[in-house]
Amino acid sequence: MWNGTYSAKAMYGKFVAGVLITLAGIVVAILVPPFGWIAAVVVIPLVWALLLLTLLFRRLGVEYRLTTQRFLHKRGLLRRVSDQILLVDVDDVTYEQGPIERLLNVGTITIHSNDPSDPKLRLAPVNDVQRIADLIDNARREERRKRAIYMASA
Repeated sequence: MWNGTYSAKAMYGKFVAGVLITLAGIVVAILVPPFGWIAAVVVIPLVWALLLLTLLFRRLGVEYRLTTQRFLHKRGLLRRVSDQILLVDVDDVTYEQGPIERLLNVGTITIHSNDPSDPKLRLAPVNDVQRIADLIDNARREERRKRAIYMASA
């Protein structure tokens, strides 16, 4: 039904900070030669390398998949942890967004469930958060409806 991962849009604020640090480094390099240039040549690539590695780690280290019966989530790069929550065990699905997240249409989804391993699973910021939260909630309702009919006929 849906596959997702960490949204790169959630890091836009950090990328704006990276641009500001880059501009400040260039200004310092111009105003304080030659030490400013040395600092700028070291700091600016380091800042961007950290930002890109963080994005790469988050994008590759988190994976979500929604099926008609389960919500599967995997996390980690070197040590991969995979878990699943049966949709019939999901009690509630909520999402939250800050003002900038609303503009970018990203947010954090929280799945409240009876699952002992993840009773309150928070999904890293995902794109189209309201649609995905509704998709999970509707799949939960449909699975509960099917199970109730199946259990009533047994």
